[in-house]
Amino acid sequence: MDAIEPESGTPAAARSAASGAAADAAPSYADLVEVAEQVAVEAAAFVAAERESMLDGAGVDVQTKTSRTDVVTAVDVASEKLIRARLSQLRPGEPVLGEEGGGGDGGDGLTWVADPIDGTVNFLYGLPDFAVSVGAQIDGVSVAGAVVEPVSGRRWTATRGGGAWLDGRRLTVSRPDGLDMALVGTGFNYVTERRKRQAAMIAELLGRVRDIRRGGSAALDLCHVAAGWLDGYAEHGLARWDWAAGALLAEEAGAVVALPGQDPELGSDGTLAAAPAIAEPLRRALIDCGMGGI
Repeated sequence: MDAIEPESGTPAAARSAASGAAADAAPSYADLVEVAEQVAVEAAAFVAAERESMLDGAGVDVQTKTSRTDVVTAVDVASEKLIRARLSQLRPGEPVLGEEGGGGDGGDGLTWVADPIDGTVNFLYGLPDFAVSVGAQIDGVSVAGAVVEPVSGRRWTATRGGGAWLDGRRLTVSRPDGLDMALVGTGFNYVTERRKRQAAMIAELLGRVRDIRRGGSAALDLCHVAAGWLDGYAEHGLARWDWAAGALLAEEAGAVVALPGQDPELGSDGTLAAAPAIAEPLRRALIDCGMGGI
């Protein structure tokens, strides 16, 4: 005879079966981040091997997207194919949105969001600052994510409500004394006219902060806010695959985060992530410097 749990009056075996079915229907965030990290690590290993071949003189096919400077390599495409193949094996039937292959829009239900190489220009030039980003979103909200750096091997991970981590060390944002002591990251669009407007905004901002950094990978910039390596970060034109994992890391480390479309005063596609100590002063400064009009 099945045991009866005193508080519920329901047979324990039945409750266990129901619990198992629920787990199958709604995987835990820990399960999702484990998959994200595993897949990102495998893709990063592939990208790292391809980089070594390039450094040894092997050629790589390069195409362009929105402009002559907005590039995609054969390695980006192959990395995304690997990510999609592994996700289909580990999480069959779940949609994937990727930078190179498109897919779902991150709407209802669970969607994987992948950037096979965030920082492609850095990769192409031999610079080490690029990463593979894999995030899991439910109803368009990031709940788990991993950003893995092929060159350094660093693994950045986060789950909603579970904190942000770098190689097993919990992350927390910085505490700058004021906006004038803040180190702020940014990036520039590939369209020339928009780049000029962004440059004018940054020129205005420079006199109000400690300094500006332009790393070339939005995912890593967001991770750097999480680690306190940057005090804030602002950029226009990010796609969902750029921020799906990195913005979750920043948020879980304690940053104030505004995603594209969430703060119209920063522009229709502006992104902001900042330590709470300078989040509002930085936001006001960005608006004063013209971010909303870019």
